[in-house]
Amino acid sequence: MTGPTEHATVLQAASLLLQYPDERWRARLPTVLDAVQVLPAGAPRNGLLSFIDHARHTPGAELEEHYVATFDRKRKCCLHLTWYTDGETRRRGLSLARLKALYRTHGFELQGGELPDFLPVVLEFAAQGDVTLGLQLVQEHRPAVELLRLALIDIDTPYSSVLTGLCALLPGVSPADEAAAIALARNGPPGESVGLTPYGAPGSPGADPLAGLGPTSLEFTGVRR
Repeated sequence: MTGPTEHATVLQAASLLLQYPDERWRARLPTVLDAVQVLPAGAPRNGLLSFIDHARHTPGAELEEHYVATFDRKRKCCLHLTWYTDGETRRRGLSLARLKALYRTHGFELQGGELPDFLPVVLEFAAQGDVTLGLQLVQEHRPAVELLRLALIDIDTPYSSVLTGLCALLPGVSPADEAAAIALARNGPPGESVGLTPYGAPGSPGADPLAGLGPTSLEFTGVRR
């Protein structure tokens, strides 16, 4: 059976894998692999393992160059979720403020200068806080996540496997093309309740094996609600 621990592992692993692959990132990759390997069989595990295998067999300099070329130089592959729905508008500022306030309400403070809509930050919050609430937040931003997934598939990058695994945690079927993803953004994500059932029946909460390996984008202040 799967439950909060397994879901938190998927979310935290995806958060870690979507960060810049510097030397520190590469040093913790074996720990991420160990945690992902013991996940139940399924699309989340398969997607994460596919990317980890690629990363383990690719020189560090090549990984770094590919990350920059993918996420920094391709507008369609932006890792900042509100960019997809709000663009460079005043509304985006309000969305960012709302996310920051949500983190603070649940005992987390942003650090390191990262924006609160940076996908690895959102996933870290989902993994380290209340997993059900975290999945609801990811589902709320699902149109952006799906557009990113499709963009990564379109350029044939191994990072698409991480997004495919992540989307498999969410209810409903992922859109097959950009037009369907845009319609999802217009009409809203599927109405099913978001919880632990898409990846298995709920189980007993346990310690996330990657909890101490976080990217330190968020600092827990001890005021979780």
